[in-house]
Amino acid sequence: MKSFSLVFCGVVFSVLSSSGYAARGNFDFDRWNDMQASIRTDAQKDNISTDTIDATLKNPVFIPRIVYNDKNQSEFKLTLRDYLSRTVSNDRVRNGHNMSKTYPTLLGKTEAKYGIPRNVILAFWGMESNYGTVKKAYRLKDAFFTLIYDGRREAFFKQQLLSLMKTADKNKLDINNIYGSWAGAMGHFQFIPTTLAQYGADGNGDGKIDIINNVSDAMFSAGNYLNKLGWNKNEKIAIKVLIPADFDTDLMNGDKKYTVTQWADRGVLNADGTSLAKSDVVVGLVADTDDDAASSLVASPDNDIADGQSVKVAYLTYPNFYRIKRWNNSNWYAIAIAELSDKLK
Repeated sequence: MKSFSLVFCGVVFSVLSSSGYAARGNFDFDRWNDMQASIRTDAQKDNISTDTIDATLKNPVFIPRIVYNDKNQSEFKLTLRDYLSRTVSNDRVRNGHNMSKTYPTLLGKTEAKYGIPRNVILAFWGMESNYGTVKKAYRLKDAFFTLIYDGRREAFFKQQLLSLMKTADKNKLDINNIYGSWAGAMGHFQFIPTTLAQYGADGNGDGKIDIINNVSDAMFSAGNYLNKLGWNKNEKIAIKVLIPADFDTDLMNGDKKYTVTQWADRGVLNADGTSLAKSDVVVGLVADTDDDAASSLVASPDNDIADGQSVKVAYLTYPNFYRIKRWNNSNWYAIAIAELSDKLK
C-alpha cells in the first residue's frame, strides 16, 4: 500500500507520535479513501439520503490535534476536593439560579413530563456545558473521520458517524454545520450521536430534534434520558458523611453496598458528627483514597465523636447516584451532580 506525507494547514501528519494508523510514519491516503468508500456503502445500506452522504463525504478533514487529545488524555487525578472546587463553583451555582429564573416554564414542563426535578436538570446542564456557554470548535464529522482513521476505536466511532448522519437526515440538519467536542459529544448536555438517537426528544413541537441550538429539545432530551435510566425523584443522590481516618479503603469506591445501619456499625457518622439514623436502605460509600486530609474533631454532647477522633469526608451513595454513572461513569462526576443539584434547589 502506497503512502504519502501530507501537509494540511501547516501541519505535517508524519510527525504524529501516537499509536494507530496515524502514527505509522506518513498519512495513508489509500486508507483514508477506502474509509470514505466504506462509510458511503454502510450509509447506503442504512438508507441515509444521497444528499446527506454526499455532504458528509465532501472534504472531510483529518485533525492531528484530535489524535493527540485521544492519546494524551490527562492521567493525573484531581482530589475530590479539588474537583468539586472546579465543578461546583460559586459562579456555576449563581448561573444555575439565573437559568432557573430564565427558563421556569420549560424546566417545569420537563419535570412534569419526565419526573426529573429542575435542580437536577440544571446540575447536568451546568456540568456538561456550563449552561450552553461552552462552545465546541470541531466539526463533528471531522472528529469522527479522524478517530475512525486513527483506528483505536474504529468500529465505535464509525457507528457514531453513521448515527450522526441519520440524525442530520431525519431532522434536515446541515451535517457540515454540526459542531461539538473532539470526542464527538454535542449540544447543551453533550450527547454522543447514538445517545441522541435513542433518547432525543422534541421539546418545542416543531417535529425536529436539535439539541445544539434549541434549549427546549436539549432539556427534554436530558429529561427523557434520565427518566429512561430510572431516575426516582423521591430518592437522594448522595449525602455527605464522616468516616474514621483509618477506614477500610476497599469499601470507599462505591461498589460495596450495605444498609445504612450496617455503615453506621462500621463507624460512619452524619456530616455533623451525629449517629446515622438506622435504616434498611442499601447504599454504597465513596471517599477519596488519595486524599489524606483528615480532621480531628472534638467530642461534645451534640455529636458522637470520640474525643480527638480523626475523620474524613465521604458520601453515602443512593440508587440515583448509580444512574448518574450510566450517564458518566465517574464517582467524582456523580458527587458533583449531587452537590450542585443540592445548591440549586
